[in-house]
Order: sequence, then C-alpha cells, then structure tokens
Amino acid sequence: LVPHHLQERRAMSVVRRRRRHEIPADILENAALQEAIKTLPWNYAFEIPKTLWRLRQCGARRVALQMPEGLLMFANAIGEIIRRFHGGQVLVLGDATYGACCVDDLTAKALGADFLVHYGHSCLVPAPVTTVPLLYVFVDIKFDPDHLVQCLEQHFHFQGDDDDGGDDAEKKKNGKKKKISLLGTVQFLTGIRAAAAALGGDKVQVPQQGPLSGGEVLGCTSPEVTTEAFVFVADGRFHLEATMIRNPTALAFRYDPYAKKLTRESYDFREMTARRRRAIAAARNASSVGVVLGTLGRQGSPAILHRIKALLRKRRKRSVVVLASELDADLLDSFASVVDAWIQIACPRLSIDWGQNFCGGDNNGHNKPLLSPYEAFLAFDDDTSHDDTDNWDYRMDFYAKDGGPWSNYYYEEK
Repeated sequence: LVPHHLQERRAMSVVRRRRRHEIPADILENAALQEAIKTLPWNYAFEIPKTLWRLRQCGARRVALQMPEGLLMFANAIGEIIRRFHGGQVLVLGDATYGACCVDDLTAKALGADFLVHYGHSCLVPAPVTTVPLLYVFVDIKFDPDHLVQCLEQHFHFQGDDDDGGDDAEKKKNGKKKKISLLGTVQFLTGIRAAAAALGGDKVQVPQQGPLSGGEVLGCTSPEVTTEAFVFVADGRFHLEATMIRNPTALAFRYDPYAKKLTRESYDFREMTARRRRAIAAARNASSVGVVLGTLGRQGSPAILHRIKALLRKRRKRSVVVLASELDADLLDSFASVVDAWIQIACPRLSIDWGQNFCGGDNNGHNKPLLSPYEAFLAFDDDTSHDDTDNWDYRMDFYAKDGGPWSNYYYEEK
C-alpha cells in the first residue's frame, strides 16, 4: 500500500502538470483575440491560443515560424496576432520545408530566435533534442466526414453485402479481411477517424506504423495494409504513393476532401523497382562512393551516415561525404572524376522519384546511380531480396519505429 502522504503528493503533482497544459481564461476568453483568429480560415486549426500560452510559459521574445509553402500565405497574419497578443519579434523562415524532417531549429537559433513553431507536420524530431523550444502545430483541416462515409458506403457496398457468395476460406487463406483501410496525411486525421468510427471496425480499419499516429502516412514512411483495398484522404499524390509502394497489390483509392471526389489510383511499381534494381546493380560495381548528408533542417541523420560509412569500409569502398541542403545534377557532376556512385541521406523519395535524372538515360552524362539509405544496404550488404522485381517488399520505413539500419529510429543493441 502507498502511504497517504505519498498519494497526496502524487495527486498534487498530477494537478500541477495538468495546470501547466491548461490554457488560461485570459487567452481562451479574449474577445479581441477571437476576432483576430477569424481572419484565418475557419477550418484550419492553427492552435493560436495554445501557441500564445506556450510562448508565455517560455518567456519567448523572438519567435520563428516555419511552415510549408502551402501555408506561407498565412504567416503574416499569424505573426501579427503573435506580436499583438504576446509581443516581441516574429521571424518567418522562408527556406523550403518539405516535412517535419526539415525542422530548422538550427537556423532559428542562429537568427537569435528563442522559440520555434513548426506548422503542418507531425513530431518527427523530438522537441527535447532541438536547440530552441519547439511547438508542432499539425494544422488539422476540417472536412465533411459524412460525405466520405457516403462515398465509401456507395462504392464498396458495405450495406447488406455480408452474403455475397464469396469464399470465406479463401479470404482467410489470403490473410485479407472484407474491409478497407483508411489513411491520409496528418492534417486530415481527425476527419479520417470520425469516418472510421461512423462506419465501424467491421468495415474499416485504420492501420498504424509507429511512432506515427494511426492512419498517418509520410512520403517516406507508410504502414502495411492488410485489406484488399485502401482509401487515402489527401488533395495530392505524394504521400499516397508511399502507401502504394509499400502495398503494391492493394487496390488504391484517393478521396479529395476539397473536391469531394473518390478516384481510383495506380502506380507503376514494376517500372519503379526495375529502375531501382538497375541503380543498385550499378552501385555495387563502384570503386568510390559519394555520400550526401542533407542539411535542410534535420533531414540528414548523422547516425545513418555512421552506419553507411561502416558498411562501405566493410566492402573496402572509398568514400567522400558531401553536405548539401538541396540535391541537383550539377552538384553531383562536379565530383564526376572521383565518385562512381552516390548515396543520399536526405529523403528516400529523391532516389525513388528522381533518381533516374542522376543515373543516366537523359544524354547529359548523369550516369551515376543515386541510392537511398535502404538501397545502399541492399547494394553493399549482400541483400538479394530485390532480385524478384514483382515480389520486392520495398521498404518505406525511414521514420518507422521498427525500421532497418537505414532508418532514423533504428537502435542496435550492443
């Protein structure tokens, strides 16, 4: 039994922690602040009261705002609200921001900021490790989940389709259940969960790849889908393609919450893997390898660099490390006389989507393969799992909790 005085102490500790997170009334009930917030889109959750409370708690006097290009149009309005209701200076970081991997606390600190607010992405870089206090604002975007539910019910015939004459034994044999999966980008997760709850677990599942939230997908990280089909909620294809690459045999659909349209989507997995297999084979024959460590925010991982350098030493490959915030063919061409193949530790999609621009076929002399960290381990660690192009389990786990040594959260037990 816990002594009474310890129980009281623990209870008071819980209360204090709870109070630290409770936004005070002078912020929540500020009429002028509520009017100012109305200048922002009603369906975009910029979490202004929470931001002001965190700034007050930290005593921030110079705040840096970082957001992707699609949200930059709101930066001035948000900055003006912060200046008016908190005070101090506000800086807007204008460099490219592709994801939470681009969190640029280092630039914020160099500019004298004592707080950074990062908009539009999930918490890939833990706040305790950044050089300035950091707040992530996902910018949850409200959409009509009822319309999504209606689309799914009409297209997938959920109502009354339990006795469709299908072979249940065959479905169990294939490991597929008669339901669909719902996924999307972090901005639409609230609506995704609402639609999934309305349909019920017997019709819809929301897969998860830890440490990401249930249903959340990054351009480089996607959960496995165990259903025959999945629906991806997004207004573009970049994140959707990560799920299609991870699950090439699943039927893919995209629901655009702005246009309110459900469309069938496809991806040429065979062509992509054929290109990547050729690049891996070419890299294996390289005598010297260039390794690009991305310096855009926190994109490049020094831990992955360490493991790749160890892998290259094991294979007795000469290597040179290049630091770069952005990749372009001219940069790589300047090393043409000393580098036979490249590995980039920045974004795996650079290799998947645009690697052919660097490794031949365009008559410009860009004939050096450009591998992702995952592909580097296939090339130099005697992994032949990619030899069968049709059945290649191409890994999309760059930020997965259980990812391989090419991933960010990989931990090797000593």
